[in-house]
Amino acid sequence: MLDIYHWEPNANSGKPLLAALEKGVEFQSHYIDMLAFDQHKPDYLVINPAGTIPAMVHNATLIFESTYMIDYIDMAFEGPALRPADPYELWRMRWWCRFFDQYVGPATSQLGWSSFVGPMVRERDEEELKAAIERIPLKERRMAWSKAIYGTFTEEELAESRARLMSGIAQIDEALTDHDAIAGDQFSIADLAGFMMLFGLPVMFPEAANDERTPNFMSWLRRTARRPSVQEGLSIGKNPRFAQRFQELLNGEGISDA
Repeated sequence: MLDIYHWEPNANSGKPLLAALEKGVEFQSHYIDMLAFDQHKPDYLVINPAGTIPAMVHNATLIFESTYMIDYIDMAFEGPALRPADPYELWRMRWWCRFFDQYVGPATSQLGWSSFVGPMVRERDEEELKAAIERIPLKERRMAWSKAIYGTFTEEELAESRARLMSGIAQIDEALTDHDAIAGDQFSIADLAGFMMLFGLPVMFPEAANDERTPNFMSWLRRTARRPSVQEGLSIGKNPRFAQRFQELLNGEGISDA
C-alpha cells in the first residue's frame, strides 16, 4: 500500500499525487494542513521526523523529497512510463527537474510565501505562531517560516526572485518551441514537476508568464492542466484559492494550444 502525506496539490505536495494518478497507482491520501502546522505535530513527526511535506510510506518505508518521489513511483509501480527511454531525453528530463528545483522553484516559493502563505498564517494568534515556529525541526525551515509569518523578506530578495522567474520562464518557453513536453516529445517527470511548481504563476506573477510574452509556456501549462490525472489531483485540495488559480489558467483568453 502507498500512503501519500501532502498539503494542497500544489508545488511539492502535488508531485507524488499526480505521478500516482498518472500511472493509475492506488494510494491513500493523508491531508496535512500546512497552514495549521500539522507537519510539525507529534503524530506526523513519527512518520517523517524532518517535519516536511510531502512524504510517502510504501511497504513501511519512508520516501521523501518530492522530485525523487516521482522517480520512485515510476520505478516501483506498473503503468505508463514517466521517464523517457531515449538517453538524451532522459538527460533533458533530469536537467529540467534540477532547473525547477534549484532555480525557478525557490523563486516561485519565495513569492508565494510572501504574498499568500504569510498573510494567511499571520491571522493566527501571535503566541500560537511563536510556539509553532519553535517546534519546527529543521533550522532552515524555521527561518523560512519566520520570514513568511513576519513579512521580513527584503526587497532585494523579492527582486532577485522576480528576475529569476522572468529569465527562467523565458528559457522554458524557448525549450517548448519545438516540443509538446519539457524533455522532448514524451510527457515525463519533468512536466509533472514543472507544472506543479508553476501553474499558479500566470495569476501570481503575470509579468513573467502570459500569452503574449510566453505563448509556448502558457500552451504547455493548459495542455498539462487538461490531463485527467491533473484535474483529478487538483480536486483533492481543500483550499479554494488553488482551485481558483487552476480555473483562471484554463479559462484564460488568447489560448493557443497548437
